[in-house]
Amino acid sequence: MGIKAKFKAASLLTVWLLAAPVAFADDQPVKGGTLIYLEQQAHTNLYPPAGGFYPNGGILNQITDKLTYQNPKTLDIEPWIAESWTVNDAATEYTFKIRKGVTFSDGTPLDAPAVAKNYDTFGLGNKELKQPVSEVINNYDHSEVVDPYTVKFYFKKSSPGFLQGTSVIGSGLVSLKTLALPFDQLGDATKIIGSGPFVVESETLGKQLSLKARTDYNWGPSKLAHQGRAYLDGIKYIITGEDSVRIGALLSGQADFIRQLQAYDEKQVSDQSFAIYAAPTRGVNDSVAFRPDNPLVADIRVRQALLHATNNKEIVDTLFSANYPQAKSVISSAAAGYADLSSKLIYDPALAEKLLDEAGWKKGASGVREKDGKPLSLAVYESLPQPQNKAVLQLVAQQWAKLGVKLQVLAGTSGNLVTDNVDPAKTPLVVAEVGRADPDVIKSQFYPKNRDALLQKGGLNSKASFSDDKLNGILETVASETDRGKRLAAAKAAQEYLLDQAYVIPFFEEPQVFAGAPYVKGIAFEAVGRPSFYSTWLAEH
Repeated sequence: MGIKAKFKAASLLTVWLLAAPVAFADDQPVKGGTLIYLEQQAHTNLYPPAGGFYPNGGILNQITDKLTYQNPKTLDIEPWIAESWTVNDAATEYTFKIRKGVTFSDGTPLDAPAVAKNYDTFGLGNKELKQPVSEVINNYDHSEVVDPYTVKFYFKKSSPGFLQGTSVIGSGLVSLKTLALPFDQLGDATKIIGSGPFVVESETLGKQLSLKARTDYNWGPSKLAHQGRAYLDGIKYIITGEDSVRIGALLSGQADFIRQLQAYDEKQVSDQSFAIYAAPTRGVNDSVAFRPDNPLVADIRVRQALLHATNNKEIVDTLFSANYPQAKSVISSAAAGYADLSSKLIYDPALAEKLLDEAGWKKGASGVREKDGKPLSLAVYESLPQPQNKAVLQLVAQQWAKLGVKLQVLAGTSGNLVTDNVDPAKTPLVVAEVGRADPDVIKSQFYPKNRDALLQKGGLNSKASFSDDKLNGILETVASETDRGKRLAAAKAAQEYLLDQAYVIPFFEEPQVFAGAPYVKGIAFEAVGRPSFYSTWLAEH
């Protein structure tokens, strides 16, 4: 019986995230072959701090290494490019010993000066080159090269999340030549020089990307069973926007691995004994967040009404599978600092009606509520990276329409999306979601100097007047408290406050769902769902 036949005889359903690559006991890795990987969207920019966008991260994870490795099963921080490290009690000084013999693919050394330049760029940004500050680095001051293989980082105040921040996609190390390029040139993958197990071979912008294995690679995370070069000879990314085309290509043998398997397609994939990988992103749940500078949602009673008018169980039951758990808080149940706050998310349309009535919004002749002659009509852009986001928002619109609230769902392909999404007059709410296996993820989403989902003063909207000092104080505590218990308590307080103020309505815990052919072995993921193909190999088929 051939390999495909053996797998078709098995019942292979969802394979969850494991610390080691997914494999079977009798498998012996073989070298060679090119993985055909169908990606839903093209990458946008490969400046490492831009790696939060899934297609960007899916490439950066193959061509860059990080100072440290976060074990995706235990979430422990383990050695990688850094052999060891020390942290002072105040978490204001971090010293790393750098592994010797590591080079970027252009032959230049990945040594202490190179690491220092990377983190000075990520921590401070570069205004001249328009390279932004990384959202995972807080309170950064400067670096010091102690010797050729020792680097020390200093912070203006405590930064307890920094060690974990050295392990994330957004902290991939790149050569000095890459760092010298302006941000707008870093969408060209051929200009990204990393030290990872693969290097960029060629690119047809927006259509496909080819990576080839680096034959001299010998510095993977030290605790991984696999060491040395990657098993694959290469990876070919092909941008394939249509869900049905990706699945058809996979099931017919034209592709080996695909991203963004929709829930409604899971059965036909598993019925043919293809593997489904649902990797958790461990961060802020798939949600919508309000912009209180918009007068329609400035009243807390309106926001609370819409929270209680939202039936996230119906969303999950209607559109998704067991791989998408119903949200019970602002952040995922797999996230650091999670607190079960499902009691604050109760679907209660009667309460919602009462709150809208108290806020002075009365149903007009059209059935839409009005106040002072203005309808309670809101707009939101769909977010293309989020699974079935248009359908999710349309279902929310149906739920809110029962109360007399109109929600217009705008196309995520609109040329106005970027500018409108920082204008609360045009977008009183926005889709929110971000992954990171550290409590800092809450700050990343809601703090004005980071993703600024609420559009606060000092953030993305230069004309903003809204500011919530209490929320920002809690978020700053999450980012700077060195006592773990107190830091987790602050994370819980942030979740409670966001829901009490009804700034956010969480729907479900978002995974990254992939599917692979039975002969694709050794698939692994980093801690927030980006694939790693370092240990992947292709069995006989």
